[in-house]
Amino acid sequence: MTAPLLDLRDLRIEFQNADGVRAEALRGVDLSVNPGEVLGIVGESGSGKSIAMMAFLQLLPKGARVTGSAKFRGEELIGMAPARIRRIRGKAIGCIFQDPLSAFNPVLRIGDQIAEAIRLHDRTVSRRAALKEAVDLFEMVAIPQPERRVHQYPHEFSGGMRQRAMIAMALANRPELVIADEPTTALDVTVQAQILDLLADLRRDLGIGLVMITHDLGVVAGIADRIAVMYGGRIVERGPTDAIFYDTAHPYTAGLIGAVPTIDGGGQLRQIDGTPPSIFGRPPGCSFHPRCPRAAAPCRTDDPDLRPAGGSRCACHFPLVPAGAAG
Repeated sequence: MTAPLLDLRDLRIEFQNADGVRAEALRGVDLSVNPGEVLGIVGESGSGKSIAMMAFLQLLPKGARVTGSAKFRGEELIGMAPARIRRIRGKAIGCIFQDPLSAFNPVLRIGDQIAEAIRLHDRTVSRRAALKEAVDLFEMVAIPQPERRVHQYPHEFSGGMRQRAMIAMALANRPELVIADEPTTALDVTVQAQILDLLADLRRDLGIGLVMITHDLGVVAGIADRIAVMYGGRIVERGPTDAIFYDTAHPYTAGLIGAVPTIDGGGQLRQIDGTPPSIFGRPPGCSFHPRCPRAAAPCRTDDPDLRPAGGSRCACHFPLVPAGAAG
């Protein structure tokens, strides 16, 4: 079998509040991404989706304590020297951030920013050659009139064009892995579909591994090979995309699916009552039990492990499907 491109084992993150109290924001996450694979990470805000990826790239604020293992191509990233991680970040691992308007410097031309990202990792490339590469990247991500657009500023781009430019920057150094953090946030549904089609094409044409972080299961339905559903800083369900949608095991996953509008507009959208817990006020037992319609006595005291349930693995005392082959 091919070795994973990215392999996370028992990844944990602790933060400390103003009173000196420490709490775990990420609680023993195990994940892997294979070359050419798309992994979707789904959950509400605060579930730990983004920080799981930002942790091993050393993009968390000072004071965060990261433990466990995160190996990229077999090389341990946790505790890696900052100079070494900077050579990997932006080159072997590209990032598409949530808000492209704030991710770009507003006073520099977008083409110059992409050229700088290229030259930062290869000083033998001239500024002119890097700018020509930026034009080629704009053409790759279907930005019209790329020769003119590289000389424009971020505010001159629409939201969809800025997102395409952010994808171009993430691909500038031909990475093996791309982390897309809410890449379709604040885009209308038409542009959203275009961005997802673009990412699927790039995955197919370039063979990159892709991690899609989103709160919307509908976003990853047509692009992800596997999905990990996160809640309260841990994975509560993990498996192949078809198993997650058609053999749903965890009540939280079912709630997320129920909140996705259908194409025919039929049926009533269901909401998940309550709000996600704070890391400093997480309830005992299963973190989801205060919001779960299936909660019983064991859920209030014992936090369940991931176990086979249907075609996935599920952390639930009372899954929606019977035990079966693990996903």
